[in-house]
Amino acid sequence: MERVSIDDLEAEPVDPDVHTDRRDVAEPLNADHVAITRYVLEPGERFSASIHAHVDQEEVFLVLEGEATFAVRSGADGSEGADSDRRELVVGDNEAIRFAPGEFQSGWNDAEERLVALALGAPRETDEIRISSVPTLEDGDVECPDCGRGDMRVSPDDTFECPDCGAVLDLE
Repeated sequence: MERVSIDDLEAEPVDPDVHTDRRDVAEPLNADHVAITRYVLEPGERFSASIHAHVDQEEVFLVLEGEATFAVRSGADGSEGADSDRRELVVGDNEAIRFAPGEFQSGWNDAEERLVALALGAPRETDEIRISSVPTLEDGDVECPDCGRGDMRVSPDDTFECPDCGAVLDLE
């Protein structure tokens, strides 16, 4: 058994331009099979910088305080463009939302008050991440430059690679 106070954990933002208070709860609990992350998002901050899908992991977001807005779209089959079926959903206090493996999503705080939420992912480790859109880019859509697939795989060296034809996308 392990016990931890989340307030005692150090904030570890993946990208300070996206969010500032992200705390990994799974590691100090020695949780081997589930990822647990607590986020405190100020207005305008995001859970992640992209609309993405974990092909090998389901995710649950539990809103503890405030409201989260999620952009969502269908599965990672690459058959349609990134925004072909995009929609937004709002999740409020004491509500939860689940994303199955392969479902594209990105959440942020679009309200005027802070957002506190837990993100749970199982299994804990995820090796197959697909990106369909990066909202902070001028043209946020991510698609294969060769075959036009509407999402790209994040490779181990953090490049974007087409899962169909292997082409590499350079976002710079």
